[in-house]
Amino acid sequence: MWLLVLVLVTQSAPAQPPEIEAQGLKALDNRDYAGAAALFSQAIAADPKDYSAHFNLGLAYSMLHRDAEAIPEYKTVLELHPGLYEAELNLGILLLRTNDAAGAVSQLQRAAEQKPKEFRPQFYLGEALFANRQFAEAETAYRAALGLDSGSAAAQLGLGRAVARQGRRAEAEALYRKAAALDPAERNALLELGELYEENRQTAEAIAIYREFSDNPGAQERLGALLLESGHAAEAVAPLEFAVAKSPTPANKLALAQAYAREKQPAKAESLAADALAAAPDDLGLRLFYARLLRDERKFPQAAAQFLTVAQKKPDSAEAWTELSGIYMVSEDYAQALAALDRVKALGAENPGHWFVRAVCFDHLRQAKEALENYNKFLAASHGEHPDQEFQARQRVRILERETGKR
Repeated sequence: MWLLVLVLVTQSAPAQPPEIEAQGLKALDNRDYAGAAALFSQAIAADPKDYSAHFNLGLAYSMLHRDAEAIPEYKTVLELHPGLYEAELNLGILLLRTNDAAGAVSQLQRAAEQKPKEFRPQFYLGEALFANRQFAEAETAYRAALGLDSGSAAAQLGLGRAVARQGRRAEAEALYRKAAALDPAERNALLELGELYEENRQTAEAIAIYREFSDNPGAQERLGALLLESGHAAEAVAPLEFAVAKSPTPANKLALAQAYAREKQPAKAESLAADALAAAPDDLGLRLFYARLLRDERKFPQAAAQFLTVAQKKPDSAEAWTELSGIYMVSEDYAQALAALDRVKALGAENPGHWFVRAVCFDHLRQAKEALENYNKFLAASHGEHPDQEFQARQRVRILERETGKR
């Protein structure tokens, strides 16, 4: 929001001690707002119906950012002098500044009706309507404001925002860019449009905007994340490296580690994931990712420790128990693998893959009956989804049937 410059009342007002009025106005001119507040408080004590003193006290409070005290003063002005344009405008601006958008709308509508050729009431009415989520009405107000001052970057941006919130994002982008052309300080507002594109799954449009902000760590993080989600891991690496260099948050490190992992750079991925986990040890999703990196590098004891930590912290994580069962199986700790599978079963999360692992474990433990039962269960449910495992299972079923005398 613009720095608020509130106007002084110019209408005639009830008499007040002239020296107090003069001193108060001089204090306002000198930006001695605390002194002005004290002087106009004296004037009000002398004449509580002096709307000019109430107005100027409200002005002094607002410049001191004592909005909660300024608002009642402007309301008093409007009780004493209904329809005073300056009071309606300033009260509306203060209500907007204190997040009372609905209250601001009513004041600013009256001010705009009184002065339809004035820019400020139209602009702030647009701001209030937007804050009140009345986007179509805000669009109308912003267009009226731009009709009075076409060079206002703030009104241009407000119009873009109102149009975007109505789903017309392509139209809004042109308005955002016009605001940035009018005032380069508004260029960063394009990032919020990028977020809207993301929310509405317009990934290509969001990526295009984020590419423009090569020096912004947040934009580069989102660019890298979207490229990663879109299957462009190689392109994602550079922006994510920049994001980590400028803002080494656990989230940024995780995103870069994911890009490294997809680009077959496991050592780099593992190091970053370890750093991220050290900073966010309670992030179980991050710990699972780190554990899988260790698993893929065949660092099975370290991977098992990480998966076990997740399972202990979140006992209902079928994912963690499943991973543990696989680690224990390849580590030839078949009893532990079966215990982990029992946890998966208790959670009601078994699938054909679990039955295959269970069969392999029983097979290695020379428990032929249990192995045969689980191989058959796996084959009955797999339906060609796991051809390599199905081939192995069929071979073992033939052998186990001969061993157990079953046909």
